[in-house]
Amino acid sequence: MSAEENPANGTPATPAGPQPEPLRFFGTTWVDHSRGYAARRLGVAVGSLAAAAAACFVLRFAYQGLQIAAVGGFVSLLVVVMFAVCSALAFGHTWGSFSTRPDPARQSSLRGLLSIGFVGSLLAYFFRSLTEAPGEKLHRAEYEQAREEYDRRVTRRSGNPSRKRRRRDA
Repeated sequence: MSAEENPANGTPATPAGPQPEPLRFFGTTWVDHSRGYAARRLGVAVGSLAAAAAACFVLRFAYQGLQIAAVGGFVSLLVVVMFAVCSALAFGHTWGSFSTRPDPARQSSLRGLLSIGFVGSLLAYFFRSLTEAPGEKLHRAEYEQAREEYDRRVTRRSGNPSRKRRRRDA
């Protein structure tokens, strides 16, 4: 039995220190790229691209519905521009959230815009999953910083404090 196993049932014990934060669809496989990480990345890329294509197909039907309703060219143009602008803004926001933690207040205020521009979010997810798990770089940097801080704290505490020599002020 290794030192890292739980003596009660032989299962691996949780290592001391900070634990990696799981990512959606990846869990903690992003830490060491194990347990089907590459297949998951491929699945996420294909899934997000397929979802974006299906969303565009549905938006096409919505546009055709506007044409059938004969609402006019100006309203049709406004709808197309609205979806294009919201998708571009959602792409930028989603892409940026992969490298920095978004502000929760700003995130809640942009919820409507992100809902309208969901195609942009799906495309950002697709493009990021071609190189890494979406959000992996941010989570890796935070995890490594937390591990370094933990290691510094643990090594500083080594030794028996009762045997510590006291300084005498003269």
